Amino acid sequence: MRIVLLLVTTLLAFSAMAETPHGYPFQSFDKAMQQAKTENKPLFVYFGRYGCGYCEKTNKEAFSDKQVREAYTKHYVLAYVDSESGKRLRLPSGERVTEREVGTRYNAFVTPVFTFMTADGKPLLRLVGVQRIEDLREADSKVQQLLAKSGKP
Repeated sequence: MRIVLLLVTTLLAFSAMAETPHGYPFQSFDKAMQQAKTENKPLFVYFGRYGCGYCEKTNKEAFSDKQVREAYTKHYVLAYVDSESGKRLRLPSGERVTEREVGTRYNAFVTPVFTFMTADGKPLLRLVGVQRIEDLREADSKVQQLLAKSGKP
């Protein structure tokens, strides 16, 4: 009986996780920050939550585009933050925070929120709500122009 209960609990926990777009190497915010610093690349942070219909719509309609996938996986280190999660993270500074706290710091009170930021966490551009393919392509272009002007990769 305990095994069955453990199995059911585990399955429920996995089914309650928010979905990220298929085919993208999203990782936790803390790991992505570490990688961004190591590779000197900007971050693309997707703030979502379990059950977010607008997140799912954006995943299906915009993130399914091959050109978006190629550009975002080439230009950014990708992070996903469940803005309602109590999952604990350790930031590169050593600070321990929850995903919810990260969402609060970056004003992700509604979802989805997409924030482009430097490797040290400084926001460059923010998108809120459902995004179309064109929106994601245009945002990538704007961020690349900002980075080129500032002399950063």
